[in-house]
Amino acid sequence: MLKSQGLGSSIGVAPVTLRHMQTSLARRRNIDGSALVPYQNNNDLQKKLRGIKIKNNDNNGGLRLMSGPSGTIKAALATATELTTSVITKVVVKKITGEITSSTIIKENQLATQKVLQLGFASILTDPSTGAEKPPIMVQANLIHEDVVEEIYVAKLEVPSNFGEIGAVIVENFNQKEMFIKEVDLDGLTSGSLTIPCNSWVQPKTVDPTQRVFFTNKSYLPSQTPAGLISMREAELVNLRGNGTGERQSYDRIYDYDVYNDLGDPNKNEDLKRPVLGGPTRPYPRRCRTGRPPCQTDPQSEQKAKGSIYVPRDETFSDIKQAQFNASTLLSVLRTIIPNLQVHFDRNAGFPNFESIDALFDVDGFNLPPLESTTSFKDLLPWIFKLISETGEFFLRFQIPEPMDRNKFFWLSDEEFARQTLAGLNPHSIQLVTEWPLTSQLDPAVYGPPESAFKTLNIDRQIGSMTVQEAIEKKKLFILDYHDLLLPYVQPVRALKGTTLYGSRTLFFLDEDGTLRPLAIELTRPPMDGKPQWKRVYEPSEKATSLWLWRFAKAHVLAHDAGYHQLVSHWLRTHCAVEPYVIATNRQLSAMHPIYRLLHPHFRYTMEINASARSTLIDAGGIIESTFSPLKYSMELSSSAYDLQWQFDLQALPADLIHRGLAEEDPTASHGLKLHIKDYPYANDGLILWDALKQWVTEYVNHYYPSSYLVTSDTELQAWWNEIRTKGHADKQNEPWWPVLNTPQDLIDIVTSIAWVASAHHAAVNFGQYAYSGYFPNRPSITRTNMPTEDYNPTLWKSFLEKPEDLLLNSFPSQYQATQVMFTLNVLSSHSPDEEYLGKNMEPSWNDNPAIKAAFERFSARLKELELIIDTRNVDPILKNRTGAGVTPYELLKPLSGPGVTGKGVPYSISI
Repeated sequence: MLKSQGLGSSIGVAPVTLRHMQTSLARRRNIDGSALVPYQNNNDLQKKLRGIKIKNNDNNGGLRLMSGPSGTIKAALATATELTTSVITKVVVKKITGEITSSTIIKENQLATQKVLQLGFASILTDPSTGAEKPPIMVQANLIHEDVVEEIYVAKLEVPSNFGEIGAVIVENFNQKEMFIKEVDLDGLTSGSLTIPCNSWVQPKTVDPTQRVFFTNKSYLPSQTPAGLISMREAELVNLRGNGTGERQSYDRIYDYDVYNDLGDPNKNEDLKRPVLGGPTRPYPRRCRTGRPPCQTDPQSEQKAKGSIYVPRDETFSDIKQAQFNASTLLSVLRTIIPNLQVHFDRNAGFPNFESIDALFDVDGFNLPPLESTTSFKDLLPWIFKLISETGEFFLRFQIPEPMDRNKFFWLSDEEFARQTLAGLNPHSIQLVTEWPLTSQLDPAVYGPPESAFKTLNIDRQIGSMTVQEAIEKKKLFILDYHDLLLPYVQPVRALKGTTLYGSRTLFFLDEDGTLRPLAIELTRPPMDGKPQWKRVYEPSEKATSLWLWRFAKAHVLAHDAGYHQLVSHWLRTHCAVEPYVIATNRQLSAMHPIYRLLHPHFRYTMEINASARSTLIDAGGIIESTFSPLKYSMELSSSAYDLQWQFDLQALPADLIHRGLAEEDPTASHGLKLHIKDYPYANDGLILWDALKQWVTEYVNHYYPSSYLVTSDTELQAWWNEIRTKGHADKQNEPWWPVLNTPQDLIDIVTSIAWVASAHHAAVNFGQYAYSGYFPNRPSITRTNMPTEDYNPTLWKSFLEKPEDLLLNSFPSQYQATQVMFTLNVLSSHSPDEEYLGKNMEPSWNDNPAIKAAFERFSARLKELELIIDTRNVDPILKNRTGAGVTPYELLKPLSGPGVTGKGVPYSISI
């Protein structure tokens, strides 16, 4: 029997057995035979590696392994006369935070299992004599260095001169725990050094016997795949798809689809039963399948997860991520802290006065009960928590939101109310009015007369300078229209305790200085409880009674806008709609596919944050259902919006602006669009970012797809786009607006839209949440009482006339609801210390391709220019929607940011 040539060389017997690994750690040997000792710094490691000689060898005598039946690996002996090159391979393994190192074990003189990795290096070539794939070169890599951050495994392999270029590495983990493989490096190849990025968890063979394959940075279309890698490419996709059965385990890497049937918890309480979202009754995008068993009390619902909800292992926030600033940790903070808010804040009572609301921002904060994780919370979110080490007291602090810091009374201003529709948290709802009079499309037999209560003469009077018809002709009349979406929910929502709802419309006029001016608000209640339809219009006024009624009406509209923002503009259009793209990309596009590599940064951690949201934020009885006006109907409302409003072809920024009447195509204008509101900060900054993103995608796509034939013949790409439509968004698969995918331009448009939604759109609706909702009177998440004028009540009306402020405060969220939302949005508006910002860092596969590298550098330079443009715009006195006394500058689309709550920064992906 041939014997091994020594640890790290081509092994003589394959595969290695566990018996060979069960060696005392104290007797481990490095690649050169010396005993393993912990290295104190990286210089020691580099000296050790330099001591390993690399040479050409004309007598290999080592074994390579060849594929056998059913994908098994067999040993194959290289000929003794075959010229070889000795190559050193190094595997970098990132360590889990807090993991005990081998150096600690050595100091304690305890025995431990020897840690090894088995590697196989695959050629891009096939065997010319058989036409089969060349057997990979197999080596055993041994641990030679470790510290608290990483482990280094090293091996030496002999590469025959006719082996061809290495195209992939196979990694097998024979250790007891999963390992996060960062990269595999090869030094000594005749073609130069090679790094194969992995950034993936590899399970022990006892847990998952599947071989893990990592491809080099070279990207290939399916038809261009080197012959030696074809079967690996296909097999890896088969593994990722799974077979659609069984319950998924935390270590699985399987991507599949399911409906949203796990938001409720009927096994715990019948009141927590929720309808299935997804299907003909309630259309919805699909989520990742977990395979958990059905509930005993409702077979249509999936049982709640006992721990974390399954997502494929590499989609989870890594335990090695800096400061563990991730979805699991942050939502754990929410689950821990929010119940403790009840120590200070009443669940049902409102704030007694505005001074008590201002006191929430007291510099000292609120002393919380002792918690096990106070130190980690303080380290994780130092801008929220304060720990006094001398006394052990733990304080929760609310920062003063920037708009309030600039102008304490900003929320009372009608000018600010209008400005925020263009430069605030939800700039996606304002629309141009194109028809008059306004009418509802709902069934009048159910919801009452469809005609709006807006009177032309009254609106003419409010405009002052022109008539309604003239304003429409000049494109100066705009609307926030939540009438038809909300009206069907008014009756069921009002049956719940502690909330109310209306259908609403709000009209705005575009003044000559480029700012919007609110004209009127219409609130509608459908026929219900034996009462006829009720609707009324409220207008701005300087008269006391009308002024306070206007403030009440504004509070209702702001709560509607806050709910729509959270459930539609934010959750539905970004988090929820993107998850099917993530699933399809991993199921249908190989990791070596250029479009996979282009989109992958835009999908990091999205599935993880979505899964965490299903357990804390959007689940039955969760934060959203407890604090926003629709309460238990919140997610059903999101489904209605998906059914009525969502279209893939409208997710691109230019298409969205045109659809809402905010712009029209104009080849002579900047970005090819003429904006009807010239000072529209979200659109102004967004179009520059959109153009930069699209130019980057254009250069990238055209590099790999110089012809339409390559698009139509790309089997993976066509399967990907088909699956997004027919499985990911199955309830809308037959809609006529889906783009075709036949040309490079089709692909550019599709990919740019996906990348835009995952990056800029999400940044615009997420990272300003605390700024604009942290002081909740500016955007109350819920209004709890009806308008004082809805049903005449002498006692209520008398109270309103005597103390309107008290009634308004009572209509706002309760103390507990308000502080829940404030704390949640403070956390979710935060940037991680190691956030990955759009255009900042280059993916390894882009860096290794000169043409792609140059295109990315141009993209990055454009984003740096955008930073300067935004800074310049924010001091331009002509732009009154972003400058002026007490006005908050618009920075939400500035690409870069520091950590914490900053109100700027555009990450690649939806990771919070």
